[in-house]
Amino acid sequence: MEQYPPPARILVAAMREAAAADPSRAVAFQGAPGAYSHQAVREACPDGLPLPCFSFEEAMEAVQDGRAGRAAIPIENNLHGRVADVHTLLPESGLFVTGEHFVKVEHCLLGAPGAVLEQVREVISHPQAVGQCRKRLRSLGLRSAGFADTAGAAAEVVARADPGLAALASRLAGELYGNSLLDAGMQDADHNRTRFLILARSPLPGPIAGPAKTTLSFEVKNIPAALFKALGGFATNGVNLTRLESQLRGGGFTAADFLIDIEGTPDLPGVARALEELRFHTKWVRLLGSYPAADAFTS
Repeated sequence: MEQYPPPARILVAAMREAAAADPSRAVAFQGAPGAYSHQAVREACPDGLPLPCFSFEEAMEAVQDGRAGRAAIPIENNLHGRVADVHTLLPESGLFVTGEHFVKVEHCLLGAPGAVLEQVREVISHPQAVGQCRKRLRSLGLRSAGFADTAGAAAEVVARADPGLAALASRLAGELYGNSLLDAGMQDADHNRTRFLILARSPLPGPIAGPAKTTLSFEVKNIPAALFKALGGFATNGVNLTRLESQLRGGGFTAADFLIDIEGTPDLPGVARALEELRFHTKWVRLLGSYPAADAFTS
């Protein structure tokens, strides 16, 4: 609890108490109340009880140990790229992807109560938010610094009561903590979206009606053209890849894990054949879940 700025602690305590009373409905998220992850929980799991956690790892652990039935975790942003830690934690978590949700990100510049824009010298927020607003911040001549999360930054600004300090966060965060709204629409593009994955201890029971995606991870063999051969089955079987990410494995520079999203589910003949070929050309394959595909721009 002490990790959160003082204005956030009362809200965190109340949310944790409610989640503890009904853990099956609890949905863990990283950040303070008012974070975009909190917004994702409210939109994607309206029947859920938001459970704030300080880190992505803590949010996943809440699901692993039964303190929450689900977690809403950001995976990528269309302006600033992937959320790096998640690509390491997700395959190792033992959790399954049961859904995706896109949050329309509209950053506000939030100051201390009573502050005005002309007083602001420094802006704090999560590095993802800073990256999504870098052009606007530069045009205003404001320097930036990283913070654990967007809403926590808004709470920290209120706690410090320094008119020269502001935060990039959601309008919801400003309303929760009583910040002054100094400016809205700080993001560099109006189509700013963050994609969230909904995680649970068990996969969705199939089949899935309508458009669907499957998330999986694998390790290629350390031989020439290994990735080309591993992915060739998706091309020959008409299976579309919607995301491909890699990371080095084992502290060396010769082995890589890949995390991919594909359209379709393993019960479809083309996907089944592609997965069979993938297994032949890799050291291992781990299916992380199939789920309904969401539209990024309906909100």
